[in-house]
Amino acid sequence: MIPALMPTYAREDLAFDHGEGAWLVTSDGRRFLDFGAGIATSSLGHAHPQLVAAIATQAGRVLHVSNLYRVPEAERLAQRLVSATFADSVFFCNSGAEANEGAVKMVRRAMARTGRPERTRMICFSGAFHGRTLAMLSATGNPKYLDGFGTPVDGFDHVPFGNMNALRHAITPETAGVLVEPIQGEGGVRVAPDGFLADLRATCDEWGLLLAFDEVQCGMGRTGRLFAYQVAGVEPDVLSAAKGIGGGFPMGAILARESVARHLTAGSHGTTFGGNPMAAAAGNAVLDVLLAPGFLEGVTAHGSRLRTGLHALSRDFPDVYVGVRGVGLMLGLECALPNTTVQKACMQAGLLTVAAGENVLRLVPPLVLTDDDVAEGLARLGQAAAGLRTHLAAAQ
Repeated sequence: MIPALMPTYAREDLAFDHGEGAWLVTSDGRRFLDFGAGIATSSLGHAHPQLVAAIATQAGRVLHVSNLYRVPEAERLAQRLVSATFADSVFFCNSGAEANEGAVKMVRRAMARTGRPERTRMICFSGAFHGRTLAMLSATGNPKYLDGFGTPVDGFDHVPFGNMNALRHAITPETAGVLVEPIQGEGGVRVAPDGFLADLRATCDEWGLLLAFDEVQCGMGRTGRLFAYQVAGVEPDVLSAAKGIGGGFPMGAILARESVARHLTAGSHGTTFGGNPMAAAAGNAVLDVLLAPGFLEGVTAHGSRLRTGLHALSRDFPDVYVGVRGVGLMLGLECALPNTTVQKACMQAGLLTVAAGENVLRLVPPLVLTDDDVAEGLARLGQAAAGLRTHLAAAQ
C-alpha cells in the first residue's frame, strides 16, 4: 500500500523537532550538525531570531494579498536587490525551478520583442541542474531525471561545461541565450573554469545573445559575495535566485537588466504566491543579516578555515577523501568510496551532508557557521573517515 505522503524521496529515518544555528535536534533528542542546510537553503540556520521575528510579526499582520495589489515589503526587497547587484528590476516567484522558467521566458520574450522571434533556443551545459518542471528537466538534460516523462521540451541544446569551442559551435540563428550555473551544485560542486564566464559574456555580446546565470544554489551569500557572479566579476543579463533567499521560507526571484525585464509587460507572466507579504518579510530579514557589515567577510573566513581542514582530511584519509572543490561555504569533498557510503557514515557521526554528482560529498552549511561549528564539523568528518577505514580493514 502506498503511503499517504507520496514516496518520491528516499527519506532517512530522521525527524527533527527543533534546531538552533547550525544544529538540529531529533524528536528523540539526538543532535546533528547540519552541513546540508536543507540543500543550501537554511542560509541563516535554524531559529534565527531576526528571521523568526520577521515571520511572526508579518504573520500577525497579513500573510497574503495576491499581486492584484501593491506589496510594499516586496517593493522594498526588490529595491535592495537592485541596489546591491547588476539588476534594474526583480520578479518574485516561489522556487528555483520557477525562477529558471521565468528567466528563459524573459530571454525568449526579449528576443521576440526586439525583432528576433526565431531566437528561442537556450544553450545549457552537461552536469547542470535547473529544476524539476518539464521544461527545466529538459534544460538540465540528465536522462535519469527525464526517464518516463515523455519527449523532452524542445528549445535546449547542451554542450560540455567549460568548453568554449563546443559552445561557439552550438550557436545557430535560433539561439537566444546561454543558461549556466557559475558553480554546479547538484553536478558535483563544479566551479566554472577560470575565464569561462568572461568568455561566455564576450561570446554572447559578439553574437547578440543573452546570458542567464542560475544562482539558485550558489547565490545569496554562499560564496562570500551576495552572488557568485560578483566573485567572477562577470555580469549576466538575467539571474535566477531561490533557496537561501528566504532562509527556508519558499521564495524565488529573477533579477534582470532593464533591456530584458521591460519586455515582461502586464499579463505576460505571473504568480499567485510570489513575493507575497510573508515571503517578502522573510527575504528582507535574510538580506538584513547578509548585508550587515562584516557578515559576508565572515562567510569567506569560515569557508577558508573549512577548506583548509578538508585538505588536511584528504591527506590523512586518502582512502576516503581524495580532493576538495568549491568556493566559500559551497564546498565538495571528492570521495574514494561511494559518496552515499560516506554520507551515511557522516550521518552516523552526527553530521548531515548532501551527495552530489561526480562522487562528491556536498558541504553547504548555514552561513551563520561559527569557528566551533567548523572545528566540530571537521572532527566529525574525521570520525566518519576513521570508522570507514576500520570497516574496510575488517572486511579485508
